[in-house]
Amino acid sequence: MNESFLELPLAVLLVQSPLAGEFFPTLGLPLPPGTMSPAAYFAALDNGVLEDLALERDSLVEQFTDYLLLLSTLGKGRTASRLESITILGGHDKSGRREDFSLTVRPGEIISLVGPTGSGKSRFLADIEWLAQGDSPTGRSLLIDGAPPDPGLRYAIDRKLVAQLSQNMNFVMDLSVEEFITMHAESRMVEDIPGVTRSIISLANELAGERFSPDTPVTSLSGGQSRALMIADTSCLSNSPIVLIDEIENAGIDRKRAVRTLVDKQKIVLMATHDPILALMGERRLVFKNGGIAAIITTSDAERANLKLFEEMDAKLGAVRNALRNGERIE
Repeated sequence: MNESFLELPLAVLLVQSPLAGEFFPTLGLPLPPGTMSPAAYFAALDNGVLEDLALERDSLVEQFTDYLLLLSTLGKGRTASRLESITILGGHDKSGRREDFSLTVRPGEIISLVGPTGSGKSRFLADIEWLAQGDSPTGRSLLIDGAPPDPGLRYAIDRKLVAQLSQNMNFVMDLSVEEFITMHAESRMVEDIPGVTRSIISLANELAGERFSPDTPVTSLSGGQSRALMIADTSCLSNSPIVLIDEIENAGIDRKRAVRTLVDKQKIVLMATHDPILALMGERRLVFKNGGIAAIITTSDAERANLKLFEEMDAKLGAVRNALRNGERIE
């Protein structure tokens, strides 16, 4: 980054980097006048002020430069996570049997993972999350756009490729729903934070079985409400192009719409499920046995036709569930 920004009036600098002003109050310093440059401000600071705050004049310039570099890196990270495809190369099952497959998945596609409990679905999702390079218990490898990923991607925060929605989601922060989403939006440096926050909460309420307000503490949300909030957040805010879902069917949400919401944002969705509707939503499904992939099945036209029948049956069962929740008799 060019150091000429240190000579720019703060008002001009804030247009280029709106979060630059957050640097000063973080250190206990008042915000400089808009007409003053950071360099002039640091040079004019009183020695007594610097001593009280345990700051060194020379290091302030370095810290401010590093801070703006970080903001620049985060900004680039919002687009750096775009990809054309991921390819999973087979490893082996628990008995050492080789998995003879190479599976390529592109944005907007759904891959379903099916099989008995303990058959290896969660391990497969963990391999994807870790961007495995033959160094996991299964020996699988993952390619990004046809090539091994940059090793730094495994630990990158601002360029994280994978977002995971686990079966159990527990909040520990003493924040309201609105405060929690706003904090995430601020960390992503979005332009319209209030608008994005409202959109996420609105979408979460459309997905959840029971509505909640922006003032609801996140620690008071039910499992279904928490999952709905995180799906809406992932859809609207997360720049991770790959979403892993482990059994969404028991979350008490509109599961089909939840998955479609992610697909509409061109996410790659890999989903472990026992639900026939979710399984048949996928373009392909991976059948797991003994810790490995035993088969890869492409969803047929006949199965798509059956999916419509299953959805009609599910709608009728859903109406019965709602009647039970409302205290009605089923006669």
